[in-house]
Amino acid sequence: MSKIIYLVAGARPNFMKIAPLIRELEKRNLEYKLIHTGQHYDYEMSKIFFDRLGIPEPDVYLNIGSASHAVQTAKIMIEFEKVILNERPSMVVVVGDVNSTLACSLVAKKLDIKIAHVEAGLRSFDQSMPEEINRILTDQLSDLLFITEPSAETNLKREGIEQNKIYFVGNIMIDNLLMNLEKAKPLNTLTKYNLKSKDFALMTIHRPSNVDNAASLEKITEIINFIQEKMKIFFPIHPRTRKRLQEFDLEKKLVGSNLVLTEPVGYLKFLNLMLNSRVVLTDSGGIQEEASYLKIPVLTLRKNTERPITIEKGTNELVDTDFEKIKMYINQILTSTYKTSQKIEKWDGKTSERIVNIIEKEIIG
Repeated sequence: MSKIIYLVAGARPNFMKIAPLIRELEKRNLEYKLIHTGQHYDYEMSKIFFDRLGIPEPDVYLNIGSASHAVQTAKIMIEFEKVILNERPSMVVVVGDVNSTLACSLVAKKLDIKIAHVEAGLRSFDQSMPEEINRILTDQLSDLLFITEPSAETNLKREGIEQNKIYFVGNIMIDNLLMNLEKAKPLNTLTKYNLKSKDFALMTIHRPSNVDNAASLEKITEIINFIQEKMKIFFPIHPRTRKRLQEFDLEKKLVGSNLVLTEPVGYLKFLNLMLNSRVVLTDSGGIQEEASYLKIPVLTLRKNTERPITIEKGTNELVDTDFEKIKMYINQILTSTYKTSQKIEKWDGKTSERIVNIIEKEIIG
């Protein structure tokens, strides 16, 4: 078995978590290979994204593409097994909770290769979410479980994971955020979209529970129309969300000159918009963390969150599609009476360093 480390990623948020690890591994001259499963984006579309994150082209591209959960997971397993049998790395590092995370962990475990899971232990306690299944099963298979917050340790112990496998290292998304902050700050997104700093809401919605249900999506259009009476909304619309708005004949309900609808924007542009926003409305996990770190109010249109620290110490509140809650919090934000965030332990830009310290010790001794 070689000393090489495999880093597995399949979707854009995965690469944001992998980028700080790559920099730390290269700093120490540790040998690695980047495996891109191609779960969400084809390679050509991802090239610019890699360049902006400052990470090299993948060593292996599996080109899996979209499919049902079962088909996609099976395809990843088949293709990843071919790669791993050819070289037998000393460790497979998986991140987050997508199908690639679970599929590659299953293959590695059956070949007796160590697995490290970055962002282990996060739980929404909602098994209707495919990501929740991926998280639970990946954690059961993993040898090293790197956690972002104390609740993750509680969850893992409840599920029978041994204490000596759990490492509280902090949040690698914050490492990536800090790496890109100075690049994002000077961008002219406000001028481009005719926005004023701290005078608009930034919105992202894409989860099936919100957009695949006509009643939920209609409520969200009403929320959008309410908020744009108070301030401008910048809404880079996910293809899935746009498609559902059209299918459910709800596009016509989005009216008003205070709504800026655009195609999805890149990470640096989005970060610049977040830095300048008054409030963020989202159903994304990572954005809850980034907004909390940046001390920007974030209202999460979900019933649950796998990141409770963002509520306990951050700027996050769960609102689902509850109109009264949203009205209350928007009023607090506009009158500067909304809660402020506290410092979150180990969200300091040194998570990748802590992770690689542990991996290096495990592999080299």
